[in-house]
Amino acid sequence: MLEIEVKVPVKNVAAVREAILRSGAKLEKERYSEENTLFDLRSRVLTAKKCALRLRRAGRKTFLTYKGAPQKSRRFKVREEHETEVRNEKSLRRILRGLGFVAVFRYKKHRTVFRRGRLRISLDETQAGSFCEFEGEKSDIVRYARTLGFTSAEMIKQDYIQILLDRGIKG
Repeated sequence: MLEIEVKVPVKNVAAVREAILRSGAKLEKERYSEENTLFDLRSRVLTAKKCALRLRRAGRKTFLTYKGAPQKSRRFKVREEHETEVRNEKSLRRILRGLGFVAVFRYKKHRTVFRRGRLRISLDETQAGSFCEFEGEKSDIVRYARTLGFTSAEMIKQDYIQILLDRGIKG
């Protein structure tokens, strides 16, 4: 699957939430807590390739995600993404450890998810601030972000690891 996304920093989460709901987007998942752990080999081969192997715990569910290297795009983060739900997190961690993977970065966030057609909108609250993340087709993202009053200049394609590190927050 191809993931296409951007983020926009937001100052007032409640106001953005209301604007999203007023625009006709549907609440898909109420605010919940996520714990994210990125894994890599000791040689940091995934990091060097700008790929990621992430274990995400969201409520009672756990997901393993592989993200490929970002493709060339001036305005959007575009990358291959494959995700599967994990039934036994402890066993998966043992498997990863057995294969030589180690946890290299951890971060938490609170997320609220909305949907408008094929577009997924997430309001994320992190240690580095709050962000509205848009995931879908490029034209849908730009059109909908403008509907909410965001400009193309406000859109960033950094992932949360980059954002946290840029703000001096170590995971």
